[in-house]
Amino acid sequence: MSLLMNYNDQKFIEIAQLIFDEQFRRDPKLEKELDDRRRRLMYDDVIYNISYLMTAVQLDDSNIFKGYALWIYELLCHIMKDLDRDRIMEHMTDHYKIMSEILNSHGKDLLTEDELEKVTEYLSIAIEATKRAVTDVPLTETFMAGEYFEIRKAYLDALLTNKGKLAYSIVEDAKTDGIPLPVIYEEILAKVMYEIGALWYHNIITVDREHYATTVTQTVMSQFYDDIFDQPRKSRTLISCAVGSELHEMGIRMLSDIFEYNGWDTYYLGAALPESALINALEEHKPDLVALSVTMPPYLSACESMARAIKNHNPKIKVAVGGQAFNYTDELWIKWGVDFYSKSSEDLIHWAEENIS
Repeated sequence: MSLLMNYNDQKFIEIAQLIFDEQFRRDPKLEKELDDRRRRLMYDDVIYNISYLMTAVQLDDSNIFKGYALWIYELLCHIMKDLDRDRIMEHMTDHYKIMSEILNSHGKDLLTEDELEKVTEYLSIAIEATKRAVTDVPLTETFMAGEYFEIRKAYLDALLTNKGKLAYSIVEDAKTDGIPLPVIYEEILAKVMYEIGALWYHNIITVDREHYATTVTQTVMSQFYDDIFDQPRKSRTLISCAVGSELHEMGIRMLSDIFEYNGWDTYYLGAALPESALINALEEHKPDLVALSVTMPPYLSACESMARAIKNHNPKIKVAVGGQAFNYTDELWIKWGVDFYSKSSEDLIHWAEENIS
């Protein structure tokens, strides 16, 4: 084989077309995911992929193609933001498998037996490297700091690779190992979900992946419900809700679970709750504390209105606020007459136990 292979050779064109056609045959989803422009680019990529592979084989260096495979994967993740990293990985690993099969069956006139063995080996290396690349994402300092990083990373990786059952078992093992529920919530689930949100915000994962992670984590949380509701009662009541048309309810749901676990009677009212409905809930449940959560800054005004409405209804009810939206403010909650601002469930439960009799 010559390094300066003639890629206009009819045999080479035939192989490239076979690879291109076979991928569409095996993966019907591509018909919807790739418009005409993307299809043309995909055919060009087939040519590039083969050329880099041939160069690696000619020079007897698998790292040439491995490095290229990682580069093309990240490039596709960047330019095809409507597709999840896991989906692009699936697309590329299938592509490399098809390349291996067709080059081995149709490339015997172009490659020696030894070169075909290298083709198979190098494509296998590229497949494994691409699979690992799905979870090779930038991590925040908050995520990496503190105990239980390995558990957090394993759980995050399971969510990024569509392994819901594995995610469930990772948390189940943590529970079996004696890690307390509040710690699992705060140090594992909450930090992972914050990281998922950060990855979505920076366009590293799609909103579909964020929703998947949320759904899996809600299911994971359900395994704790027997323990949560089996704790001695303290005759204290919490009402909690996400303010505005919030879709990011996970944090406030975790907070409610932790209060319930600590013996409080909790009423989680969900999101998009009208102010009048909240006032009715105050009448019905007579809470000691109301916790309001805001993730997106545009809902801060609605949070202020709710906080003031609670105090106008009954000044004795304690009001706490929290959520990522407050990260962008200069202690805004102080102006609202709010009793406490909390960055974590642990801080709020500690404050509530000391200040609410």
